[in-house]
Amino acid sequence: MSPVEAWGPRRWARNGAVRLAFDEFMPELGGEPLLVVTGLGVNRYWIPVGFCEQLAEHGFAVARYDHRDGGESTHLPPTAGRNPITALLARRGEAYTAEDMADDAIAVLDELGWSSAHVLGVSLGGAVAQRVALRHPDRVRSLTSVAAVPGDAAGLRTLRYIRLGTLAKFARVKFPDTREGAVDAGVAVVKLLSSPNREFDEAVVQARLELDSYSGVHDQEAQSRQIGAQWSGPAITEIARPTLVVHGEDDPLIKPSTAHVIASRIPGSRLLLLPEAGHELPENTWKPLAAAIRELADTNA
Repeated sequence: MSPVEAWGPRRWARNGAVRLAFDEFMPELGGEPLLVVTGLGVNRYWIPVGFCEQLAEHGFAVARYDHRDGGESTHLPPTAGRNPITALLARRGEAYTAEDMADDAIAVLDELGWSSAHVLGVSLGGAVAQRVALRHPDRVRSLTSVAAVPGDAAGLRTLRYIRLGTLAKFARVKFPDTREGAVDAGVAVVKLLSSPNREFDEAVVQARLELDSYSGVHDQEAQSRQIGAQWSGPAITEIARPTLVVHGEDDPLIKPSTAHVIASRIPGSRLLLLPEAGHELPENTWKPLAAAIRELADTNA
């Protein structure tokens, strides 16, 4: 089965004026609901199909969606902040709040008909998932946060967790606004965020991205609006859902020590460090991560 055939039809959820694109992995399989929340500036296609297969084999019904300002979901009007770094340091978001982004996930759950779900977030999605667990604890069965900063960090406090040199390189990725340019930008970003201790197979990455009609990795304005969304809710110390904190040992963007900080602050959380993994989900991580999520769900059933 091809990566395209593995997914059900695109569907839509609404949070006010924002329309959110989502789909389900082989919906005929059923299983325990699990919602995947993606990262900064990318769309739902960036979650590896092979990893979703592992989750399905462990009994999960997997759904994924595009953030606002990402993929096929609603893109907001331009704002003054067009650089992700300056947007990160701003005192307030210009377009929407982090609470709005957390509520987007709930809108998708509602449209799926899921009263609750296991929530898995990667990168920015990990921070969003933490906020969903804080804002809507009754909708979250378990929380898995991968390669994320603390969900309650903002502005200058975020800098202690980020390798600014890598973020600056990410912000400088510029390619023509064409399909070919989007693929080339995606390859550059994947290479930038991959583990330096694992061989980078550019041909495989390019072939995967050529199946993706819109990656969004070089849309700095959309990235700025996403990263600039400020959280004004409670601290992550108040998360009361079963939690797994995951990080690649070779992450070139978010310092691996960040995972220790998050795990120490969320009561009862577990920590999983992935060898030979950067700011990504390479194939060598799929089985151990899916098994850890299954164990988390079973232990706290």
